[in-house]
Amino acid sequence: MVLKLTLEYDGSKYSGWQLQPRHDSIQGRIEAALERIFAAPIRVFGSGRTDSGVHARGQVASISIPRPFDPAELQRALNSLLPADIVVLDISHAPDNFDPRRAAQSRVYEYRVLNRKIASAFEYRYSWLVRDQIDLTAMNSAAHIFVGEHDFAAFRSLGTDVTTTMRRVISSEWTRDADVFLYRVEANSFLRHMVRAMVAAMVDVGRGKLAADKVATILDGLDRHAAPANAPPGGLYLVEVRY
Repeated sequence: MVLKLTLEYDGSKYSGWQLQPRHDSIQGRIEAALERIFAAPIRVFGSGRTDSGVHARGQVASISIPRPFDPAELQRALNSLLPADIVVLDISHAPDNFDPRRAAQSRVYEYRVLNRKIASAFEYRYSWLVRDQIDLTAMNSAAHIFVGEHDFAAFRSLGTDVTTTMRRVISSEWTRDADVFLYRVEANSFLRHMVRAMVAAMVDVGRGKLAADKVATILDGLDRHAAPANAPPGGLYLVEVRY
């Protein structure tokens, strides 16, 4: 029986989604809980790998279980065994060939920037504190440059094993609510650290340190060293995987 899981988690204390030796991961926690329920190892396949410190509100995963199990009961059992910062939002039946990564049509990420002089006791794990004044209109001018199909070689981690750095961005926009700037981006898929590199460049535009048209130059130049260092991981959230 193949099941589809939808999860949310606070990634602050974890090494990321993926299993890693001697590191605490989201995947590892879920697999450990499943092994307690079924008394057998169960591999969990995610729609994508979130990095250390990155959060999720709508991560999707699949499991193949050795015997029939009511999805609602399994959800309750998992949530009783998982730590409070990992929650199974939904479990449903899936086709036998369901692959949460390959079947995804697009993914949606959000990034939170807290724009004020003083840090927040509540937001420090969940947003990037930017003390300089930033301009929403300028950042949206840069955000719209990313829409469409482009080679994002300048906005990814070097050394990652990918067959192509071409990606199609469907939407890219900043909004503001008081002192929180929220970036929302949807693409067919993302390169590693792509969103964080894009956010860093757009925030530099908002600060007045980088012209918006320079972002297009960096994008076209395909040189990772020409783009700013990545924004911190704590402001990034995987919001939704669309099928």
